[in-house]
Amino acid sequence: MSSTAKGGAKPTVTITLDGSNRSATLPLLAGSIGPQTVDIRKLYGELGIFTYDPGYGATASCESKITYIDGDAGILLYRGYPIEQLAEKSDFIEVAYLLLEGELPNAAQLEDFRKNVTYHTMLHEQIRRFFDGFRRDAHPMAIICGVVGALAAFYHDNLDINDARQREVAAFRLIAKIPTIAAWAYKYSIGQPFMYPRNDLNYAENFLYMLNAVPAEPWKNNPILSRAMDRILVLHADHEQNASTSTVRLAGSTGANPFACIAAGIAALWGPSHGGANEAVLKMLGEIGTPENIPQFIREVKDKNSHTKLMGFGHRVYKNFDPRAKIMKETCHEVLAELGIKDEPLLDMAMEMERIALEDDYFVSRKLYPNVDFYSGIILKAMGIPTSMFTVLFAVARTVGWVSQWKELIEDPSQRIGRPRQIYSGATRRDYVPVSGR
Repeated sequence: MSSTAKGGAKPTVTITLDGSNRSATLPLLAGSIGPQTVDIRKLYGELGIFTYDPGYGATASCESKITYIDGDAGILLYRGYPIEQLAEKSDFIEVAYLLLEGELPNAAQLEDFRKNVTYHTMLHEQIRRFFDGFRRDAHPMAIICGVVGALAAFYHDNLDINDARQREVAAFRLIAKIPTIAAWAYKYSIGQPFMYPRNDLNYAENFLYMLNAVPAEPWKNNPILSRAMDRILVLHADHEQNASTSTVRLAGSTGANPFACIAAGIAALWGPSHGGANEAVLKMLGEIGTPENIPQFIREVKDKNSHTKLMGFGHRVYKNFDPRAKIMKETCHEVLAELGIKDEPLLDMAMEMERIALEDDYFVSRKLYPNVDFYSGIILKAMGIPTSMFTVLFAVARTVGWVSQWKELIEDPSQRIGRPRQIYSGATRRDYVPVSGR
């Protein structure tokens, strides 16, 4: 394989098939930033071969203007804006506008966007009864996956994906209603009354209200906790072409309605290797038991013959550091200080694990820094949110990213139905033998 670019010609890559005189010259594409990409769409037609990339780790499935990640440098950009700046200076609704529309809004646009989201926070009253069909001990992710998919049955007036206005209304509905669905899934699991949304509160405040308030007592907003929740939502709003986002895009490529596509994304997010990572952090800490057991656990992690897994450290994409983790670390300590938590064994262990990870050469040399899942799990635990809700909160945040990616897919004329190929390694052709002869 060779790469060439002469004069003002566009760069190309030439692939030659060994043992033959056949070759294919393929265009080399470049985005605004990031690595160049070989356009292999004509490879099968010219050479009769496919590419093999399990997990699509080196394959660009689409062109997108939404999110950029440089894992080696620890960079995460939403529409070009560093995540650090957005987490510090913006809020979730403004970030939602940015992801959906491509630019930061002016004051009038932001106010109008807030009103549109707020207008759709309530659910159709029949959906309230829909929850009664689930067992009380159903996992909240199972509930929101089912309820979000069922929204198409209640809001079928805006399912024409080729109509820009209907796509817009569907986007507002999904972003506005997912916190209500998530909070009701939690309330249902603990047997408490559902709390209807309050449109006088902002997005994060309203979500915490629906999670924690009860009709019998007044609820008071805590600005520190609300800001922490807002940051969690901002940091998880989008993350390029991850498993759940790719699932949303693949489902969307079939022309499926947006509610079905987001439900598919929720199902993909449910996996412990994806959205369940922060829940796995607390499970790990619980299995360690006490701070005194940490040294032995660390020795097992370092032992190549041990099957002990370290959760919440390092990241598949970020080979240096996770830029979101720095923000979450600050937020974590703010929340712990606000709540005055000092003698919580699980949190004590988490802080000791953090100290070791930042000092121990084994962690530092391998760049196994605490990631966003490590700190978000601690924050949510400190705020009294059960581990079964951790992935649900992730889904609430990521919905705006999924909707933005889905919208971009539908509006991209180059996109077509997803159809990955395979290497077939099963039996070759054989003839059927009747059961009497087997």
